[in-house]
Amino acid sequence: MTATLLLRLAGPMQSWGTQSRFGDRDTGREPSKSGVIGLLCAALGRPRDAALDDLISLTMGVRVDREGTPHFDYQTAGGTHRQGDRYGVAKASGDKPEPVVSTRHYLADADFLVGLQSEDTDLLDRLDAALADPMWTLYLGRKGYVPSLPIRLPDSPPLGPGVRPVALIDALREYPWPEPRHNRESVQPRLRLVLETVSGEDSQIRQDVPLSFAPERRRFGARYVCTKWIP
Repeated sequence: MTATLLLRLAGPMQSWGTQSRFGDRDTGREPSKSGVIGLLCAALGRPRDAALDDLISLTMGVRVDREGTPHFDYQTAGGTHRQGDRYGVAKASGDKPEPVVSTRHYLADADFLVGLQSEDTDLLDRLDAALADPMWTLYLGRKGYVPSLPIRLPDSPPLGPGVRPVALIDALREYPWPEPRHNRESVQPRLRLVLETVSGEDSQIRQDVPLSFAPERRRFGARYVCTKWIP
């Protein structure tokens, strides 16, 4: 039976990078599959060198309830109170280490409804239970970016339950529409959906399928997504 697990990813800061380099850390406009699978691994307490086949097999979709505003800041690596050769980031040339400033991009005030579809309802139930009592701290992409709302949905309707016996696109369409947060904010006329799909004319490629999170052999594969709108 096809079922879908829904997650709420909302917070003051989120970052879902897929093309990061050390000096410039990017973020996508919506959660990446690698970021969501990493979050699930943290909930399960799954180590970085564990197999990911069961999580990779999940079909992912995102409903953008609030797009968020792109921002960036600067962070310094290698800055410390210690003096001498231990100060700064080591250089391949062997020259004296120095602090390095990097640019970190993020989304401010974004809100996403993420759906994960599978025929394995037992797996979805295990993931839902892990989100209720996560083994490790859950972050919205980058470490330190904490959620402002529970990631796991409540058990009771209309906002719950998290696991629903419907296909991915139906779960995202049928979930309650986001309400304005204050009098100056109007109801959105439509919402953007980003859905996994097969290769086609209207599809885009994303290099964000985690084949391994092991530090010494991090690898990522490709998937295709398409964009739809809910009026």
